[in-house]
Amino acid sequence: PHPTPLPPEGHGEVRFEAVHFAYGNGPPVLNGLDLVIPSGQAVAIVGATASGKTTVARLLPRFYDVTAGRVLLDGVDIRALRLRELRRAIGIVFEDTFLFTDTVAENIAFADPDASMDTVRHAARLAGADEFVERLPEGYDTLIGEHGYSLSGGQRQRIAIARAVLADPRVLILDDATSSVDPTKEHEIRAALAEVMRDRTTVIIAHRPATIALADRVVLLDHGRVVAEGTHNDLIAHSAPYRDVLAQTGAMITPVAGGSD
Repeated sequence: PHPTPLPPEGHGEVRFEAVHFAYGNGPPVLNGLDLVIPSGQAVAIVGATASGKTTVARLLPRFYDVTAGRVLLDGVDIRALRLRELRRAIGIVFEDTFLFTDTVAENIAFADPDASMDTVRHAARLAGADEFVERLPEGYDTLIGEHGYSLSGGQRQRIAIARAVLADPRVLILDDATSSVDPTKEHEIRAALAEVMRDRTTVIIAHRPATIALADRVVLLDHGRVVAEGTHNDLIAHSAPYRDVLAQTGAMITPVAGGSD
């Protein structure tokens, strides 16, 4: 009833302080999670099934509330924020992108229907979507069918990334954003993500090492707590639990060229 506004000078610092969470009457998923993501940093959250990584991504926009502890955005408990303001500060690119039966431009401008075409095109260029959109029959005025199935998976994801860019969120969540993309096209999506993530607080939920390596820091969760952290290549070299998690996903357990060191 009396919300606290986000500080205008904030740049997306995220804190999980002693966070506990369970779905309904189910077993605990997070058990006293402590995690700090400085503003502008990209963090990949990795873990086995039921380790709590996806839950972290769901708590930040308040799809659920913590059972105990608190989540802060730029120093403010997210439960004290007006929900609309919180969710305008967070952009999410899901594994399965939902596109509406509307034009490409309107789909990109979902967060701001009054955005100018220059703004829409700028977002598309950053997301690596401008080139293929211009080749569509009506360009940005091309009508996309329901769910966007007239486009390839990679094209749908680039429009989803452009949508997130246009919203200009303080925090970007990439929830398995490359897992449904053809591996032969994944490098194009990663290049777009790297551009969008620059100087933006980003939470990456991923299984593919090349996507994980986009992060400045990797956090390994087990039973709802952080058990290891470092760069992807550092953890490959020094963390057996991290190698085990990647092996369970069928990923190649090798250092990634160009990854953060």
